[in-house]
Amino acid sequence: MSTHNSNKQSNKIKMHRVLVAEDDLPIAEMYRFKLEKSGYKVECAHNGEDSLLLAEKFSPHLILLDLKMPLMSGEEVLRRIRQEAWGCNIRVIVLTNISRSEAPSSLNFLKVDRYVVKAHYTPQQVVDMVASLLEQVPAL
Repeated sequence: MSTHNSNKQSNKIKMHRVLVAEDDLPIAEMYRFKLEKSGYKVECAHNGEDSLLLAEKFSPHLILLDLKMPLMSGEEVLRRIRQEAWGCNIRVIVLTNISRSEAPSSLNFLKVDRYVVKAHYTPQQVVDMVASLLEQVPAL
């Protein structure tokens, strides 16, 4: 009976889906590990085109989005996601090495929840931001 209760409880706690859109594989896998350890279902995409396709298929509650990726920039990925009914309300943390002052100004109009320069935050601080943002989103 305790197994049933713990499964039921873990389903209630977190079944949030997070997409890590990051072309640097070691960084993507590190975030996958940290987020899965925290109870999230995680998928990774390593270029802009795959990020867009996976966002539609995976229906993430939140995207960790790098801006500089091959095939399509993170900015373009987000612009296209925001044009779709399914992508209007996905929470987004831009996770990049581009300073805020160098970021494309269009990000101001694409509903970014947080802008994070990778070098300024530890992975755990990023996971804590994810948790804080997803507290407000019902898990499915």
